Amino acid sequence: MRYDEFIGQVQHRAGLGSHAEAEHATRATLETLAERLAGGEAHDLAAQLPPELARSLEAPDAGIGAKLTLDEFFELVSEREGVDLEDSTLHARVVIGVLTEAVSQGEIKDVRVQLPAAFAQLFNVANEGDLPEITT
Repeated sequence: MRYDEFIGQVQHRAGLGSHAEAEHATRATLETLAERLAGGEAHDLAAQLPPELARSLEAPDAGIGAKLTLDEFFELVSEREGVDLEDSTLHARVVIGVLTEAVSQGEIKDVRVQLPAAFAQLFNVANEGDLPEITT
């Protein structure tokens, strides 16, 4: 998936007003996800994405394996994005949904195995990016 297509999908599905807002939400989510992953998994994920997206997965703290709960993940995305928790939760879920469509299912499986069970619901995206209810 091309960069503009990825960001366009995030903007559309999250109902964001601009391309820049979608870029910011994407960057905040991918950086936070990268910190949660351990070893070279963030790099492996980045290898399947356009360079503009890959950079967010290769931030200095990528691969540290931070032990974040799902709630803490959403809170950190909120801080990075600079929006309230409700909005950032939706944005993060949309970004992860688009990510799931943009890379191989094998790579998504490798990512999911590193995350606690509560994170599994982030990767359950129905047709056209519909998001199921989330429980924390």
